Amino acid sequence: MNGRVRAIHVAPEQGAPPEPVEEVEAVADAGLRGDRYFDADGTFADRDGGDLTLIESEALAAVERDYDIELASGVHRRNVTTEGVRLNHFVDRRFRVGDAVCLGTELCEPCSYLERHLEKQGVREALVHRGGLRCRIVDGGSIGVGDHVEPSAHAAESDG
Repeated sequence: MNGRVRAIHVAPEQGAPPEPVEEVEAVADAGLRGDRYFDADGTFADRDGGDLTLIESEALAAVERDYDIELASGVHRRNVTTEGVRLNHFVDRRFRVGDAVCLGTELCEPCSYLERHLEKQGVREALVHRGGLRCRIVDGGSIGVGDHVEPSAHAAESDG
């Protein structure tokens, strides 16, 4: 169940296009430094447990294959794109992304905002149950492209 970080994106303010970065600082109970949610400025800033969002590159490939919808890097508005790991399995579990320890809080199901923002009909339906993972950053640290994504030594522990 070990994977890797394939890409990292942050959007400095609400509605801004996501910008690729090679490395980012994950801050416990706050988010990614430089991202809109770090400053509580995003559309869903009031949602608890959304410090960091991840999506599988394999899910994006499946959306393109099954729905003929290509989602270029970052336009899905998730912070971290992974490969080689099943993110849905991390709900209510601790896991590492680079040096940071996270707790999966819920699936990051697609919303009408994303579909409106992208102006692509069918995006919402295409991403149901494969829209990624929303999580809380439990212990901060650096996350870089190429870093491991893996269960934590305390993976079975969850924080309520």
